[in-house]
Amino acid sequence: MTLTRNLLFILLCLAGRPVVMGAQNLLQPKNYMSVVARAGDDVPLLLQRYGLSDFPCNITEFFKINKIREDYRLKSGATYKLPLWVVPYNGKSIRTTLGLDDWQTAKRIETFNKRAWEDGLRNDNFLESKKLWVPFHEINCEDASAESNIGKSESGKTAVSSERIEGGEISAKGSRSFSIFGPKYAKTPLVSSRLKGKVFYLISGHGGPDSGAQGRRAGNLLCEDEYAYDVTLRLLRLLISHGATAYMIVRDPNDGIRDDNYLLCDKDEVVWGNKRIPINQKERLQQRTDLINQLTEKHLKSGQRDQTVVEIHVDSRSKDAKTDVFFYYRPESDDSKALAQHIHRTFLEKYLRLRGQRGYMGTVSPRYLFTLQETTCQRAVYIEMGNIKNDWDQQRLVLKNNRQAVANWLFQALSTHKP
Repeated sequence: MTLTRNLLFILLCLAGRPVVMGAQNLLQPKNYMSVVARAGDDVPLLLQRYGLSDFPCNITEFFKINKIREDYRLKSGATYKLPLWVVPYNGKSIRTTLGLDDWQTAKRIETFNKRAWEDGLRNDNFLESKKLWVPFHEINCEDASAESNIGKSESGKTAVSSERIEGGEISAKGSRSFSIFGPKYAKTPLVSSRLKGKVFYLISGHGGPDSGAQGRRAGNLLCEDEYAYDVTLRLLRLLISHGATAYMIVRDPNDGIRDDNYLLCDKDEVVWGNKRIPINQKERLQQRTDLINQLTEKHLKSGQRDQTVVEIHVDSRSKDAKTDVFFYYRPESDDSKALAQHIHRTFLEKYLRLRGQRGYMGTVSPRYLFTLQETTCQRAVYIEMGNIKNDWDQQRLVLKNNRQAVANWLFQALSTHKP
């Protein structure tokens, strides 16, 4: 008993946080609960199902124990470990089982197990099976007790909290739920803070009265603005999940991230501040650059100089013209050129890894485009995602996994670029 107390004292000093009795056994991989990912699951959805998504330390631990990169995607049917320990219950109390002094922590763990049983996540009562589920955040996250009351209704059940969107800047507290992503993807936990201090202005091409280029596939109409919007939203979600400040300049009030192959064309998009999009093309472009320039100035005054503009489109050429993703930069801007080249290299590496010698045929070049010329933020890139009329290129657009892959590659490039 004396040896155990001495070990606990050493562990407490090293960790600087609560440590449960028997932690040397709990930390072994075999004690993490394993589950099979369902079709359509990503990391936030899987952790949300088990009540673990509101705590950033759970997200970090998930990637660590599964030895995977910080990527939301999961393989359907694959087995993953959860940041959730299965501990033998001593039949007396949770506090004595875990060696806890804090009654509130023990009570939260008890409530967690009861709700898991009531919700059908576990098929037994821990009091009978003697198997106690211990969420990782209750033992290892210093802010667990502070966050445990966020989003609770008077009935005590977890309530879905909504985000606060002020002028298009994405910010949230508590459960980090963003309605702009739609019901399925609204929950967006903070995975890391590695992009804190960085500001991004994301523009999905066209929108409102202008659907952009159009193509047809299997009798369905493909509109450029819908597919550019979906990829841009997916990129936005990745950026804010890593602590970035990100603005979605073109916004749709009801679409969100969609997993359908064929995205319905509509004209209800607005821009930041819920402003109507003008019919005149030049007025539309001027409206967007004016907004970005105002925001750029605001952040410069507050000392945030690391700012980037990303505009995403889909190209349109003859049906036979198969293209890759192209990048354009601001002429005479070394900062803009360096970013475009870095993203291009990232795509080239990904293509080589996936397709071998087929490689990547996209290019980087300067262009006198309105956004690149008129925004005061020097680091800007304009992206074309292939030919909306070509059968091969359409696969990049209509398949949700391909749209997510483009967003993932863009995120990787943006998050690793060093100005």
